[in-house]
Amino acid sequence: MEVGIQVTGNGPLPGTEATFTSNVSSRGARILSTRRWRINDRLTIATLSGSFRSVARVAYCQPEPQLSAFAVGIEFLDPKGSWVVTSPHSAALLTR
Repeated sequence: MEVGIQVTGNGPLPGTEATFTSNVSSRGARILSTRRWRINDRLTIATLSGSFRSVARVAYCQPEPQLSAFAVGIEFLDPKGSWVVTSPHSAALLTR
């Protein structure tokens, strides 16, 4: 499920990155990032729509050469708020 997010917390490349998820569960997500992350790095994720925000731990970071990006698995450590997910056919609210 693609959801627009902002990610902060990368030490070597500080600042905020606007990107999206490729899937989400109640415990974590797989996101795409232009930045390389190390396992156990801490980051902050916030949805662009909805009120979801969490500190997260990087579980893995794999190159995605065809996308010129990295696939990053994150574990939510302190999730708060709600995800707003919209699709062409329906809209749903995932609440944690």
